Amino acid sequence: MTMYHSIGIIGRLHSQTVIETVTRIIKFLRPRGHEIVVHHAVANNIDNYQGRTGRRRDIGEQCDLAIVVGGDGSMLAAARVLAIHDVPVIGVNRGKLGFLTDISPEEVEDCLAQVLSGKYEASSRFMLSAKVMRDGQEVARGSGLNDIVLHPGQSARMLTYDLLIDKRPVYADRADGVIIATPTGSTAYALSAGGPIMHPGLDAIALVPMHPHNLSSRPLVVSADAELALHLGQDNQTQPVLSIDGQVHITLEHGDTILVQRHLARLKVLHPIGHHFYERCRSKLGWHAHATTF
Repeated sequence: MTMYHSIGIIGRLHSQTVIETVTRIIKFLRPRGHEIVVHHAVANNIDNYQGRTGRRRDIGEQCDLAIVVGGDGSMLAAARVLAIHDVPVIGVNRGKLGFLTDISPEEVEDCLAQVLSGKYEASSRFMLSAKVMRDGQEVARGSGLNDIVLHPGQSARMLTYDLLIDKRPVYADRADGVIIATPTGSTAYALSAGGPIMHPGLDAIALVPMHPHNLSSRPLVVSADAELALHLGQDNQTQPVLSIDGQVHITLEHGDTILVQRHLARLKVLHPIGHHFYERCRSKLGWHAHATTF
């Protein structure tokens, strides 16, 4: 008897390979007696689909498990909804890098069979929440699994900001922006900006300045319990933007304050037996090409 009665399926849009994999998953699950809810935008692209459909929110509210088919971007979009409802997630990679979607399409049936029988490894990923304060009032908020990025919104423009941690001043900077990343997001945008790779089990947040004018500005790793505040300068010559997981964008005003801290919700990701973070780093980042055989 499976512990997952109702299973939601979410997929990246405008991809025929995703539709093919989703169709295979549905054919695999139906004979096993699972109730299936397919994200409505995906279901609309499946020929003659007659089953239940719903929004991401419906899947979060109604399902015991969610399967995300696509790339890491698909997982990020789903995570913001599913984590709030404490729904565990399995990722099937139909994207490029695939740090979060770690099951290959070729082995999807075998891996799902193992997971559904209780043979899996689980990782719990914390998220970040951000609030934008203007003249003492909250004007916007958002949450992300990977990162929260402050940037000028235009190329070849710098912005000024002050960083406070736990209400204590840390530094004032002039840079292309700053990336605030979770351990999950440390292998994403923050990595390309020179940030550290952090094991997903760490309770830490990385702050990575983007091309800082002050050469002493370096990536900083702080406790995940820290409360971060970014005060925007009044003399910025651009319209700053706050981007969350590269998918949600909030336009800022000069003098705004962005408050960032750990989100109350966590995302539970289920992996096949044998999943190992450093092995994924080796395969995805090409470390194996230079590793010494012990």
